[in-house]
Amino acid sequence: MVKNHTITIAIASGKGGTGKTLVATNLFYVLQQLDYQVTLVDCDAEEPNDLCFFSGEVVKSVDVYQRVPVIDENKCVFCGKCHEYCNYNAIFILPQAKIIKVIDDICHGCGACSVACSFDAIREKDVILGTVSCYSITDHTAIVEARMEVGVLSPVPVIKTAIKEADNIGIVLLDSSPGTSCPFIQTVINADYVILVTEPTPFGLSDLKQSVETLKTLNKPYGVIINRVGLGNCDVEDYLREEKITDLMDIPYDKAIASHYSNGLIAIRDKQNWQNKFSSMFDKIHQEYGNCVNQR
Repeated sequence: MVKNHTITIAIASGKGGTGKTLVATNLFYVLQQLDYQVTLVDCDAEEPNDLCFFSGEVVKSVDVYQRVPVIDENKCVFCGKCHEYCNYNAIFILPQAKIIKVIDDICHGCGACSVACSFDAIREKDVILGTVSCYSITDHTAIVEARMEVGVLSPVPVIKTAIKEADNIGIVLLDSSPGTSCPFIQTVINADYVILVTEPTPFGLSDLKQSVETLKTLNKPYGVIINRVGLGNCDVEDYLREEKITDLMDIPYDKAIASHYSNGLIAIRDKQNWQNKFSSMFDKIHQEYGNCVNQR
């Protein structure tokens, strides 16, 4: 019987390379083995790699577009209003030379320029930003991959579409982009709980603090997993104690784990004790922040 619980958990990190995807894919695997209905959304649209660890069949693929203005220079009077209304400086204009161009790469598709133009000189075209693909892994688990086009500056619209495709059905795991910029915000804002993955190094601690402060501002509950314990120092552990932040799990600095991960394998597939740790961690999070619906 499929266990149909509902909760959305984001797995995030202040910096790249801390083991965020390691945690996300292994947690997904454990919940899959426990017969939960679970969807893993790869929100790291610039370099998605969750599918390296699983095989599945594409069941749906959606292109994500943005409406970008096109200026008809035969109708344009070069008044500069569209340029003034654009908060992103995406419209370049030299009125005296009668030159006006839209810089597609930095346009956010807000439509302000169309509102500003009184001469019907602006129409819009579709520009592809990326693709969202849905993969069936088992009959009750799936992976949704957000993948942006090369050269696109912001993956946020692609991430939004990917999260929407998950439909908040069952357990949803959001594998966030690293850092604390817009892609991180767009991912964690949808979560009931956030797992922050860090490493016991000065850089790890510095970026962890930034993530924590951001989540406090967003009023999101969170806990921390320390990866590669034994590699650096104890400053991260001291920080968690001082700030009374939940230490969800410590993962040791282990060559075998690194080897499995680098070969696209689930690191805890044959380690029942670690599967139990991931399962126990999820149970604690779900008990406090999740909901149960009728099983089917």
